[in-house]
This record gives sequence, C-alpha cells and structure tokens, in this order.
Amino acid sequence: MLPKRRQARAGSPSGDAASSMLPSTRFPGVPINLVEPHMGRSHRAFLTRLACSKGFLVLDSCSSEVTHVVMEQTSAEEAISWQEHRMAAAPPGCSPPALPDISWFTESLAAGQPVPVECRHRLEVAGPGKGPPSPSWMPTYACQRPTPLTHHNTSLTEALETLVEAVGFEGSEGGLLAFCRGASVLKALPSPVTRLSQLQGLPQLGEHSSRVVQELLEHGVCEEVETVRSSERYQTMKLFTQVFGVGVRTADRWYWEGLRTLDDLREQPQKLTQQRKAGLQHHQDLSTPVLRSDVDALQQVVEEAVGQAMPGAPSH
Repeated sequence: MLPKRRQARAGSPSGDAASSMLPSTRFPGVPINLVEPHMGRSHRAFLTRLACSKGFLVLDSCSSEVTHVVMEQTSAEEAISWQEHRMAAAPPGCSPPALPDISWFTESLAAGQPVPVECRHRLEVAGPGKGPPSPSWMPTYACQRPTPLTHHNTSLTEALETLVEAVGFEGSEGGLLAFCRGASVLKALPSPVTRLSQLQGLPQLGEHSSRVVQELLEHGVCEEVETVRSSERYQTMKLFTQVFGVGVRTADRWYWEGLRTLDDLREQPQKLTQQRKAGLQHHQDLSTPVLRSDVDALQQVVEEAVGQAMPGAPSH
C-alpha cells in the first residue's frame, strides 16, 4: 500500500478531475492570440501557460472571437499587412482585434488582469518622411523582453558584444554588464535603428554604448571596436577561451607567457590538464555550429525513443 500522499500522485488525472485542476478563466471576454512566427514555439508555449495560470484566455488560432493579437519582433507594417490578409477572409461584420505589442501582454500579466491598450502599447507606423518607428516604452529588465538571435540591429549588437568580450578578458565586470545590457536593448527593438534619437529614454543603454552606436550610425564603423578586433591580445584571448576547459585567467597567463596559437599549446602539453587536452583535440568539432537539419534529426530519434518507452507521450 502506498502512503496516502503518494497514492494520490500515482495516477494521472482525467475527465472531470483533470478539468477541476485547471486554472479558471477569469477574463473570458478578452480572448488573446499569441502569433508564433517571430515569437517561437517554445516561447509562445511558455507565455501561454503563464497567461492561463493567471486566468487569461489564450486561443491557439486567431478566430473572430479574439480581441487582442499579440506579436513579438514584428514591425507595424508587417502586423497591419497580416491583419488585412486575415480580415479579407473573415466573416462580414467581424471587428478587427487590437494589435498591441508584447509590452501590453507583460503589463497585463504583471497587473493580474488585462490593462487598457494605451499609446505606448501600440505599434507605430512610419509615415512619409517620418523614418522608422521609435519605441517609447520598454521593460527595464532583460528577462521581461525578447532578446532573439535574429533581430533588426545585428551590426550594432555585434559591435557591443565584441566590447563585452574585450572587457571580460580584462576582468572588468561592470563594463561587461553595461555592454551586455545595451546589446540586449538593441535586440529587443522592433525596427532598425537609423538615428541615435530613437534610443532616447530606453533603459539600460549607457553613455559608452550610445557613443559606439552613434559612431556606427554616422561612419559605418567604430574605431574602438575595430581596434579591439585587430589587437593581438583580443584575438589570442578569444582563441584560447574557445578551448573547452580554458578560462580567462588561464588564457591570460598563457598570453603573458608568449603563447599565441593552438599549435603553441600543443607543443607544451605539460600546461594542459586532461580536460584541456580533450578540448584542444576536439576544438574544431566543438567550434562548428550545429546545423538545423542535425537538430531535427536528433529530435526525431528522441521522439521515436520516447514513443517506444511511453506510447502516447506528446511530441513536444
């Protein structure tokens, strides 16, 4: 016999018992649809679970019942084009849903109820002569906003991330955090930055990062960043720290000992632990990005193995 507590957990709930465990919908009059393409499946699933746990009604598809469509990393023009295409296939008399940005959704979750859609939540449309839209509101903390790999300001963030590495190699934690925060803000912007005034009022974008961005916008390159990238120390530290088992302090010691290349390390095996020897031996393989096709193939293998061990288990 199982103890009562463990006995209650032994079976899986079904039917009425399962439905009674689900959080109740507190706001049935505000059905929300989270649009996936730029949001990503896993992030969308996480936000859906979080919203449902707080009593929000999230629909899988954008039906005529939806009152708010939330998009992420989507320009105003793209959102409006998506809405026009959807409305063309909608029943006559169907009202278009509101198209707030992700800030409305996160504010609503924080408030525990749907908040009114205000100007700061609306996607701006660039009219003739206006240029790209300028965001007027952004969450203070990086965990509250998206920081995707594919975004609109790659050249700017790559420059700041170069400085992140450089100051990290010198042990400057404060500078490292400052540039990290600046890059995170730029990744979350819904459109390309073309002038520095677009960044006014944004959080976590320091003076140094702003200077780098301004120089890139005005000249296409930043002298400080190019100097770092071409320096022997930066290139050596970056190379050594890419070896599995090698940290900044070890790479720094090797640099001051005059080592510069991976061949230099191979010629002095006494400096290497077993872990570092393995990292050096497989450096090329470990430095090669994994292809999407490889990920899909691995996913299929795992799903087939799970299906054999647990028939009926969800695929994702």
